[in-house]
Amino acid sequence: MSEGQVTYPPAPARGSDPPPATDRVSRRSAAVLVFVFLGLLVGVAGTLVHLPYAVMMPGPISNVLGQTTHADGTASALIVIDGHPTFPTTGSLDFTTVRVSGGPGYPVNVWSVLSAWVDATEEVYPVDALFPPQQTQDQVQQENTAEMVDSQQEATAVALRKAGIAVPEKVSVASVTSDAASGSALQAGDVLVSVGGTAIDSAATARAAIQKTTPGGTANLVVDRKGAQVAVAAKTGTSADGRTVLGVLLKVDFEFPFKVTIDAGAVGGPSAGLMFSLGVYDKLTDGSLTGGKNIAGTGTIADSGAVGPIGGIRQKMVGAQRGGATFFLAPADNCTEVRGHVPDGLQIVKVATFDEGEAAVKKIGTGDTASLPTC
Repeated sequence: MSEGQVTYPPAPARGSDPPPATDRVSRRSAAVLVFVFLGLLVGVAGTLVHLPYAVMMPGPISNVLGQTTHADGTASALIVIDGHPTFPTTGSLDFTTVRVSGGPGYPVNVWSVLSAWVDATEEVYPVDALFPPQQTQDQVQQENTAEMVDSQQEATAVALRKAGIAVPEKVSVASVTSDAASGSALQAGDVLVSVGGTAIDSAATARAAIQKTTPGGTANLVVDRKGAQVAVAAKTGTSADGRTVLGVLLKVDFEFPFKVTIDAGAVGGPSAGLMFSLGVYDKLTDGSLTGGKNIAGTGTIADSGAVGPIGGIRQKMVGAQRGGATFFLAPADNCTEVRGHVPDGLQIVKVATFDEGEAAVKKIGTGDTASLPTC
């Protein structure tokens, strides 16, 4: 042994007795230990390795006719109407949700993706299919919140009008595109008073009035600009589909005659619009719309009453079934995704407008379900 070299622990001298056989680790035990160690390594690696996917799974449901629970543990009505008579309701009108993991700020690991692939109620998407590239967690939250606010406003307008209550609209210029044919004639914040002599009381009226001008011609408008009415001659352009355009984005503000508050908690996005509108309408009108039945559904709502398609329809049907609903209102444009994926015990009702949704709920409430349209 050279100087400074030490063997530790000291090896028994040649000719000395070996350790007892009972103290030795068998080859089988050693193999098990190695296997367990490798398994732990793989498990840790699967947890730490993030993948560019998003997993969509069923989320909870909430009854718009019921209560919402706040962060401090207190509860209040999900829909509150102040300044107008309301009526008692029964049953439930549930809006459905999905949970998404894998978006900005919430990466998924290998095990989450593998688990979703074998779970028939979950779906895996490339993350860019659900979230724009480079979008931040804060931007996702802001977008979802804005869509929820818009959805609640449109749902309220639809419900009030169906109940015979007038809801005027204020149509204004949200922004002017950089290549607008009208140039600087219109400014953000301008409120449209008239277009071509037609008084503007809704976005639909404004768009129809603009179409009366030939593309490339001049539209004569009167706008309210900071409290003063101003006459504007705005040159028009042509959209890709041949429509007449001013090159501005319009914004609609509803002027409600009383206050309607909808508190959906931390839920964002526009897909609860149909159920919000049915809930507000039920509270404003005498008699129980549901007849005491448990009805769930989904779908965006436009101020025209049109019901639009949403994402995650399969997960939302599962969530509705798990929440105890027996009927599910599905947007007509989602029917291709619905077919073949309806959970046991859930009857699907196809709707394309608020009126169809309201009629369907009434029929379900009275037990007249044989003629309900389905996907």
